[in-house]
Amino acid sequence: MKPTAEQLRELASRDPALGAAMDRLPPFPGFPAGIGARGSHFQAIARSIAYQQLAGAAATTIYGRVCALTPGPGFPTVEECLELSDERFRGAGFSAAKTRAVKDLAGKCKAGSVRLRSVSRMTDDEVVKMLSSVWGIGEWTAQMFLIFRLGRLDVMPAGDLGVQEGLRILDGLEERPAPGDVLARAEPWRPLRSVATYVLYRLCDEAKEQ
Repeated sequence: MKPTAEQLRELASRDPALGAAMDRLPPFPGFPAGIGARGSHFQAIARSIAYQQLAGAAATTIYGRVCALTPGPGFPTVEECLELSDERFRGAGFSAAKTRAVKDLAGKCKAGSVRLRSVSRMTDDEVVKMLSSVWGIGEWTAQMFLIFRLGRLDVMPAGDLGVQEGLRILDGLEERPAPGDVLARAEPWRPLRSVATYVLYRLCDEAKEQ
């Protein structure tokens, strides 16, 4: 989903500092896009689990090994995950915690308590509540799913260190703001807080390159 040019101009006008960053940085691409648009919703969430708390290269290697456990090109399906033993996942590099999370997600999808086919009709809060019922999935993972998979435009992951660091850079702060301060600062960004989140991530990327 992509905001209109008028909506982006209005966002920039409400916050000159954010607007200046938006002018300088790559434009908001709209999501889902790239790898985030591939596969099923289940596979997208499973990929997020695979990449949690790992550096990019290591996560990519392990993710590829898990994908290779089954014939298809992507991550194992719900049924395949339930059929695979914990030992097969662990042998591919998944930790016990990630194995448990993926298995619990697959089990809840199979049982119907996690209804990924109907997420497009759910509110953001409903999606977060549903996904947070899965062992090992918290608010952050659910928020990433909302932004990058469902394309929701008004999500603010205030507990994300990248968001906090981006806001520190944007406002020239000495320290990263606390989640509550992030939420308060983000109020003028409604209903496009996902766009602002993208800008804050890009500010972090820019700082790393300097």
